[in-house]
Amino acid sequence: MRKGRVRIAWGVLSFFAVLFLVSCSAVALTGRKQLNLVPDSEMLATSTDQYSQFMKENKVSTDADQTARIKRVGARIQAAVEDYARKNGREKDLQGYAWEFNLVESKEVNAWCMPGGKVVFYTGIMPICQDDDGVAVVMGHEVAHAVAKHGSERMSQQLIVQGGGAALTAALASKPQQTQQLWMSAFGAGAQYGVMMPFERGQESEADHLGLIFMAMAGYDPSHAVAFWKRMAAGSASAEKPPEFMSTHPSDENRIKKIQQELPEAEKYYAKKKSF
Repeated sequence: MRKGRVRIAWGVLSFFAVLFLVSCSAVALTGRKQLNLVPDSEMLATSTDQYSQFMKENKVSTDADQTARIKRVGARIQAAVEDYARKNGREKDLQGYAWEFNLVESKEVNAWCMPGGKVVFYTGIMPICQDDDGVAVVMGHEVAHAVAKHGSERMSQQLIVQGGGAALTAALASKPQQTQQLWMSAFGAGAQYGVMMPFERGQESEADHLGLIFMAMAGYDPSHAVAFWKRMAAGSASAEKPPEFMSTHPSDENRIKKIQQELPEAEKYYAKKKSF
């Protein structure tokens, strides 16, 4: 009996080892290997449907100036990311993207980006952003999550846990409400879709790193990221937060320190952009 259990255990481990090898991809710029079980075409199609549903259920901001700011900064970072992909032979990473940048009414301090460049900012984060540079910090960070396929990575992990590796379309068909909650929380869409599933610390740090580079490529000074995260830390100072080792997000202090260490690399892209 024991030998049989050992064989089954090794069989399961072997299965997931093979699964990892055949489903492994590399993140742009960082080269980190990641598990991705969901085809990009499936992610993009589901993203379009879920984003459309979200926009129908939420109020679009009527603040013309702030909405224009989101769209302006978004378009510049989109152009920078597309230019990078084109020059580095990674056009396939953005294949099927149909970018959208929207501002919705909500007191929640949040923003997110789905596969395909579907971006939403909440009005609650705008006072912390303050200006185009602040918006660029957040926009670069959220677009980085999408370009690095962090959502796909988390969906793959959750589908294995909840559905034994079942396809996303099958999960949507069999458990549409639960899968929608899983989908929206996977991209940080907020508490109204259940308990938000935060990105892992490594993914958050990777998004910070890539976000600095993307905003610099778009012509925004990446040093503004330090001031933004200090404002974010000050705004959340009264909130109860767990110690870093109990949280998936970096502590405010460590996040800022790491960003400061990464600034010299990002500033090279900013200097190159200014020279043209």
